[in-house]
Amino acid sequence: MPQRQQDGAQPRRSGLFRRGTAGDAPSDAATTRRTRYIVDGRLTTAPLNTSIAEALTYSAAAPGRIALCLFPTPTGADIDELAEAWDLHPVLVEDLQQASQRPKLERYGDVLFLVVRSARYVDEVEEVDFSEFHILVRPNAVAVLCQDGRWIDGTDDSTLPNSDVDIEGKTLLDNESLLSLGPEAVVYRLLDAIVDGYTPVLRGLAIDKEQIERQVFSGDSAVTERIYRLSQEVIDLRHATSSLIDVLESLRKGFDRYGIPDALQTYLQDVADHLTVVDARVSELRDALSQILSVNATLVSQRQNEDMKKISGWAAILFAPTLIAAVYGMNFDTMPELHWTFGYPLAVGGMLAFAAVLYITFKLKKWM
Repeated sequence: MPQRQQDGAQPRRSGLFRRGTAGDAPSDAATTRRTRYIVDGRLTTAPLNTSIAEALTYSAAAPGRIALCLFPTPTGADIDELAEAWDLHPVLVEDLQQASQRPKLERYGDVLFLVVRSARYVDEVEEVDFSEFHILVRPNAVAVLCQDGRWIDGTDDSTLPNSDVDIEGKTLLDNESLLSLGPEAVVYRLLDAIVDGYTPVLRGLAIDKEQIERQVFSGDSAVTERIYRLSQEVIDLRHATSSLIDVLESLRKGFDRYGIPDALQTYLQDVADHLTVVDARVSELRDALSQILSVNATLVSQRQNEDMKKISGWAAILFAPTLIAAVYGMNFDTMPELHWTFGYPLAVGGMLAFAAVLYITFKLKKWM
């Protein structure tokens, strides 16, 4: 991984997590909503310009139907239409209008509201980039709002194809037997993809850690800042994974109460197990960086001690000649050595002898 540029630039952060700029759409922008129907597990096309209310009516008209509304870049008008069609609680509407939230799960009547965050590793700048998703689930309907204007893999709305075949793969709706289990299956597919996306992030962070370890023992003075920056990325990822564990635990507690099919319970439990492993690896990575920081501090202290030894040794070597010169520079009238023929050579010789003895002594003690 490339090392960060040491130009004093501050990392991009907004609130708790780093967010991109792709999701900053104006409130009056044209809707980018994509409406699709899932009938008995198969994705079908909704009529052009189908409203959210019409999609909800269609899904409720017969069993085995699910209305899926995707909002790649949700606008204020989109949220208002969704709130009116779904009769959302005002507190829930306020949450939909606010991004930069930690993963959480809340229920408002028959509406399940989830906030989840995907992550991707940006190799060029050694950063973890997060994308926030708000998911609404009710009987026969699902709405997914991409608050950062990006999909789980980091691509934006412009890369989403319009054909149903391609959209199946892009939106993870390619498993008929799974989707036939109900709208919660869409939630499972999203959570599964998000958790799977944490693995390459951990791989990138682990490579950075290995590079930092080599950098520490090479004596690079820039490594301390790199350690702190990478630690911040790991902490952000830890916030996302630990909060998502709480979300999955809340989902698990509602299995029996809300009649989640056994097959789907098994799928969700598999996601929870995978996330537990990911969270443990994040914790290990954080602990490893803390240890590396301690080792680096120790090595820096040792190098400073070595420098102080050299400075002290040279100061002592220079002190001996200075002392002799100071004695004979006192300008007393009666100093026999000043009038002695060998006085000057003896003084200079004494200076050199003292300096040589001290130099050899410090050299033997490895101070020089």
